[in-house]
Amino acid sequence: MKEFTVGPNHAGQRFDKFLRKCLPAAGDGFLFKMLRKKNITLNGKKAEGREILQAGDEVRLFLSDETYEKFADSGYVPVGDAHAGTASEGNVTAGKFPGSRILSLAADAKSAYGTLAGISVLYEDPHVLILNKPVGILSQKAAPEDLSLNEWMIGYLLQGGKLQTEELALFRPSVVNRLDRNTSGLVLCGKSLEGSRELSRILRERTVRKFYRTIVAGKLKAGGELKGVLVKDEKHNKVGILASGTGASLPETVGSGSPVHTVYRPLADLGDATYLEVELITGKTHQIRAHLASIGHPVLGDNKYGDKAINQAYRAKYRLTTQLLHAYRLEFQPCDGALANLGGKTILAPLPRIFRKILREPGEI
Repeated sequence: MKEFTVGPNHAGQRFDKFLRKCLPAAGDGFLFKMLRKKNITLNGKKAEGREILQAGDEVRLFLSDETYEKFADSGYVPVGDAHAGTASEGNVTAGKFPGSRILSLAADAKSAYGTLAGISVLYEDPHVLILNKPVGILSQKAAPEDLSLNEWMIGYLLQGGKLQTEELALFRPSVVNRLDRNTSGLVLCGKSLEGSRELSRILRERTVRKFYRTIVAGKLKAGGELKGVLVKDEKHNKVGILASGTGASLPETVGSGSPVHTVYRPLADLGDATYLEVELITGKTHQIRAHLASIGHPVLGDNKYGDKAINQAYRAKYRLTTQLLHAYRLEFQPCDGALANLGGKTILAPLPRIFRKILREPGEI
């Protein structure tokens, strides 16, 4: 028999989801059969799998060692927040170690932490990390061989002793909001399950304000508010804006599109370009880039939605090779629970050097 005590990072989730993490190689049919036969119990009672786990709940698996090791990824036994043991031992089974799946994840994390340069921690508490991502780094893997900000963050926690390799089987700290590879700035990460959930909630409910800095082609003398419908072009990995306009009244959806809402404010006239602050009211893929391009003011350096001629001119003068879009500021409302320490705070990510260089040298090219 194996016995697990549910810890804080595993509470609040459905029992069947927890079991899939404990026994990742087992199918749902096997798990629900074991629940029906009471070979898997919750607090000593028969369970259906729909129960929401609470910290301190006891999970027992009445499985042979061979069956357990077959489905638990090379015999992984969790320790720390969720402990496991046999009926006779009552503690962690001797001689067990994380399986290949977890070891591979930990190896990627350590590699990312050692090789990805320029990432900095701007805020940290027991539940949340806020990182400053440089241009050129993925927020999350796009392919199995990628190393991303997500792996770097896990590596940072492992390196600092704030996370143990064994814990990765049942909970993985993760990036909560994503930036494009060539967009820099603030990225929210959940260190705990509760932190991840609460960050996801405030993003979904739009109770955290998100401000970007960008430099766009042409002159924008006054601020404005843009509304439109964003439609994805999966084939070309682009989006389009339909019915874009200032203050337009839009339906909830148009076909397969999603409503988008962007607010901008000029900060400086750079001659042939304008330095802007942009607030994302909604947060969709490529929203800022596509929305500003739709009104004739594309982000400088943007090869997907931008102006080829002005991009070439800025490349020649400033060696600009990427889009000038930076997630600059997050403003949090008062919060409680896992976000209590973050509530009411404003977090800033310093402007990248290329921004500072251009802003010191405005004028016609």
